[in-house]
Order: sequence, then structure tokens, then C-alpha cells
Amino acid sequence: MIHPTAIIEKGAKLDDTVEVGAYAIISGATKIDSGCRIGAHAQLCGNLEIGKNNRIGPAAIIGGDPQDLTFDRNLESGVRIGSGNDLREQVTVHRSASDGGWTEIGNNNCLMAGSHVGHDVTIGNQNVIANNCLLAGHVCIANHTFLGGGAGFHQFIKVGELSITQGNSAISKDIPPYCIASQLNNLAGLNVVGMRRAGIDQETRSEIKRAYLEAFRSSLPLGLALKKIQEQSWGEAARHFIDALANPSRKGICFPRTKRQSS
Repeated sequence: MIHPTAIIEKGAKLDDTVEVGAYAIISGATKIDSGCRIGAHAQLCGNLEIGKNNRIGPAAIIGGDPQDLTFDRNLESGVRIGSGNDLREQVTVHRSASDGGWTEIGNNNCLMAGSHVGHDVTIGNQNVIANNCLLAGHVCIANHTFLGGGAGFHQFIKVGELSITQGNSAISKDIPPYCIASQLNNLAGLNVVGMRRAGIDQETRSEIKRAYLEAFRSSLPLGLALKKIQEQSWGEAARHFIDALANPSRKGICFPRTKRQSS
């Protein structure tokens, strides 16, 4: 199961079922659970906790230092990866830049070739991150998102669940749940197909659409529009959308181009 050219440092804990490819390097602080496959030339560095049935592709580097010029390499931090993830060729995942901190990836995510996960990023479950996507530090990805190839995400932003980001987009503000983002911080409507596939019923989809229109197509600034919206009664999914608008990260929220962005 372990190729003879692989280097497994003393202290690394691998389940007996783990497969390790040629010339892979695994550090002594790494813990890997059952059913995982580590590709040829992959490097697993530092303090890593890797769950069951993950695939780490060839030449992937997991646990490297943050690309932060002020980072103290003596800090103790690491990367946690859940179960059932597929990290393809040359994926990079950096450890936290905070002492005792973690970069975290949940369960059943697919990170396609060349994608990058910066320090202190949090990724939920069942996301698809396409080729050459770039996630800067402290980005928070919810569940069931699709990030198109080559898209770049600025640090400290949030990407809401069941959202889609068009390939080659440049995103420096939050993407609300259920939305389609494109180009430079532009919202192009709701991810109706994704919501339908996720089992969200017609009535709930219509309610989310009504909340979207009242927020972004109103003649009022967003802050005043949200006050009116929050006075109404909403179902759980629509309330989740409204709460994301009302509680953005410090970077603010993406808008449709036809909406005034003042609050």
C-alpha cells in the first residue's frame, strides 16, 4: 500500500488501509484515517488531521506555510480535512496563520486541479471548486456551492450556500446564499436550478425570489429595504438569505449592477 520511494517521517500515524504513491512525503505530525489515497509526489506537511476516504492527488501540497510575509513559522497551526474529499493534482492548502488555528475542509468536497486554499479558510460540505480557483486567507465557503474555474476570492469574504460563481470572476465581497455571482462582484440572479436540484420546493423558491427582488430591485437603499423586509414573516430559507444580507463580512455584499449600493 505504501510505495517504497515514499518518505513517511517517524511519528506520522497512517491507518493500515492508506495507500501512498511514489515519492510522496508525509510529515511526522500527520494523522490519516482509513481508506485514503495519497498520490505520487504529494507532500503532506506539518500538523494535519485527515479523515476517512479522502483522495489527495499527485503533486498536491497540503499544510504548507501561509503566503504571508509577516508569518512566524514557529507558530503551531494546521489543516483539518473531513471525509470523502477529492483534492486533485497540484492542489495547495495552507495551514492557519494563527497560533493554534486551523484551515478546515469539511466533507465530500471536490477541489479540482490547481486550486488553492489559503490560510484560515473554512470550507463546508459538498462544494465543487473548479480548476485554478484561488481562495485567499480567511474566506468562508458554506455548503453546496460551485466556484467556476479561475475565479479569485478576496480574503475575509463569505460565499453563501447553493451559490454559483462564474469562471474567471473576481470576488471581493460576500456572495449571498442561493445567488449567481459573475465578473467583478456582480450578482446575476438566483441559482434556481441549483435550488431545485437541492430539493427546495416551488413555494420556498418563490419566497426567496421575492426577498431578492425586495432587497435588490427596490428604489430604496439596501439598509432601508432590509428594515422593511425584516418586518415581514418569512420561511427558514428566505430568512437565511435575509440574515446574510443583514450581517455581511466587513467587505460588504455583491450587488446586481442595476442596484444602488449605498445603505
